[in-house]
Amino acid sequence: MSFRISLSGMNAASADLNVTANNIANANTTGFKQSRAEFGDVFALSPYGLSRNAIGAGVRLEKVAQQFGQGNTDFTGKALDMAISGQGFFTLSANGATVYSRAGNFGPDQDGYVVNPAGQRLQVFLPNAGGNGFDTGRMGDLRLSKGDSPPLATTEVEVGTNLPGNATAPTLTPFDPNEPLSYNHTTSLTVYDSLGAPHTQSLYFIKTANPNEWQLQTQIDGTTVGTAQTLQYSSNGDLVTPAVPGRITLPAHTPPGGAAPMALTLDIGASTQYGKAFGVSELVQDGYTTGRLTGIEVSPEGVVNARYTNGVSTPLGQVAMTTFDNPQGLQPLGDNGWAETFESGQARRGGAGTSEFGLVQGGALEASNVDLTEQLVNMITAQRNFQANSQMISTQDQITQTVINIR
Repeated sequence: MSFRISLSGMNAASADLNVTANNIANANTTGFKQSRAEFGDVFALSPYGLSRNAIGAGVRLEKVAQQFGQGNTDFTGKALDMAISGQGFFTLSANGATVYSRAGNFGPDQDGYVVNPAGQRLQVFLPNAGGNGFDTGRMGDLRLSKGDSPPLATTEVEVGTNLPGNATAPTLTPFDPNEPLSYNHTTSLTVYDSLGAPHTQSLYFIKTANPNEWQLQTQIDGTTVGTAQTLQYSSNGDLVTPAVPGRITLPAHTPPGGAAPMALTLDIGASTQYGKAFGVSELVQDGYTTGRLTGIEVSPEGVVNARYTNGVSTPLGQVAMTTFDNPQGLQPLGDNGWAETFESGQARRGGAGTSEFGLVQGGALEASNVDLTEQLVNMITAQRNFQANSQMISTQDQITQTVINIR
């Protein structure tokens, strides 16, 4: 009986060494979670025996428990690398099967899908129609856009100017943009049509003979748009006409090249008439041209944004996070992946930073949570256990030999 007890101890020590060896082998594996060998004693019960006189029958390996402690965050600078700080797993699709992982070393494949080194596609919550938030009940593959960002035609121009209060009417009339003596001041900006083509919009300010009154004339690419608009200021320099909020709707202007007519609105509510110097404090328009993809950004909430040369940032999706009541019940699949089981409990999904889910760090990876010093100590302890049990077998052999040699 003692031979079997010692043999079970050697098997247990060998299993402990195997678990330790696997931990050490994966000390540099991204997102790896170390395991711990858990043992239980073996006790042979007899319906007629007394427990106070019974002797244990050895030891057995009960469980190899995964330890889901947080690993260190290593910054890589690669846009699609992601690290989870806190609870949760990345949700991946492996040819239709759902896989979970803590390893965030992702990159695009030949079709633009974001995958891990095993080719499993990262799952995200897709944007709602109109770009207002994400549909957390609908997951899909994260795919990088290969096309250009479409243009947006300018519809509103915000103009903030200060016109000098001591200005006098021009000496030449009528207004001629090619004759500087026919207007007082001018400024310009770039606006865009529906095809993304740029156009120069020029604004000319002309003082009239009436106190605190100006004329505003607009041109696009040298073509006059509409008639002159009257600007009236109070004795305090505040804009009176057009009335608050100071908006002027210009007639539609049809640009060359087949674009739709440009319908612009001027917002000059911030315009003033103070002092003796002309100044432009604000000149903003809401359109932009076609843009090319320049980079990817991942927010702490797991929102993946594509940035374009035209300044537009388009959300492609929000990383779908998953958690379980009992992560230790997950089935390891290799390649840093786990599968849901009955023991793990049902998967619960949500966005990063909500409820019990951690945050996502873009441009970083979660390192293995293996502590090499601790593992080396475990290795020595398991080795000593193995040696002690083998010594017990040697001792029992000597005792048995002594009994056999009795005459």
